[in-house]
Amino acid sequence: MNTTAAAMNSPAPKFSIIVPAYNEELLLPRLLASIQTARESYSGGAAAIEVIVADNTSSDGTAAVAESLGAKVVKVSKRCIAAARNAGARVAQGEILCFIDADSEIHPNTFNAIEKTVRSGKYIAGSTGLLPEKKSLGVFVTFWLMQPVIWLTRIDAGVIFCKREDFETIGGYDETRLYGEDVMFLFAMRTLGRRRGQRLGRVPGVKALGSARKFDQFGDWHYFGFPLQALKSLVTGNWNDEKLAQRYWYNSGR
Repeated sequence: MNTTAAAMNSPAPKFSIIVPAYNEELLLPRLLASIQTARESYSGGAAAIEVIVADNTSSDGTAAVAESLGAKVVKVSKRCIAAARNAGARVAQGEILCFIDADSEIHPNTFNAIEKTVRSGKYIAGSTGLLPEKKSLGVFVTFWLMQPVIWLTRIDAGVIFCKREDFETIGGYDETRLYGEDVMFLFAMRTLGRRRGQRLGRVPGVKALGSARKFDQFGDWHYFGFPLQALKSLVTGNWNDEKLAQRYWYNSGR
C-alpha cells in the first residue's frame, strides 16, 4: 500500500493538542517531550494523538524545532494569541481539542484523564489546572489566593480541552481580544454548557507545570498589581490595551 492510500485508511486521531508559539525554541522541546510521554501513556495509543504547533510569526527556530520533534506546524501571520489557537484548531483532525502554552509541561496521564472526564458527559469543557515551577513566597501566596476564584468559577489554566463540535459552535477563541481570550473562551463554553445541563470540568491529578518566566521578569509579587490592569480591561470592555499586551504577553523578553 502506498503512503497516500495508507494515510487515507488511517483513523482520525482522538485528540489534537495545539500549542500556540512565538519564539519558543528554547522551551518548546520540554513541552513536546512531556506530550510525547503522555502520548505513550495514553490507553488508546500514541497514534491517537496529533501534536500541532501554531507558529505565530516567530523569528527564531521555533518551527524547525517543532518539526524536528514530530509536530505538525501551521504558520499564523496574524500576531494574536487567539488567532494562533484558532489556526491550530482549523487544521486539527481530533475529536477532542486541547490547548497548552508552549512554556508549559504536561502530566503523563493527561490524555487518559481528559478522556475519562469528557466521556462522563457531565462537562462541556475544562482544564487540568497547573502548578508553578518556581517556589518562592510571592509565587506561593499568589497561587493560593487565586484558588477561591478558580473554585467558584471552575475556570482554570493548564491544558484546556473541549470537543471539536462545541469549539465550532461558539466560534473558537475571540480574535478581537489581544489577551484574556482563554478566560472568555471558557466563559462562552460555560454558557453553552448551561443550556445542556453541563458545566466546566477541572480534571484532578494531572496538573500541568507552568513556567515562572513572567515572575522572573516582573517580580514574584507582580500579580498583585497586574489584576488591577486586567480588572480595568474587564470593566471597560477594552481587551486591546496595546501597551499592556505588548509588555506582558507579546514582547515579554523571550
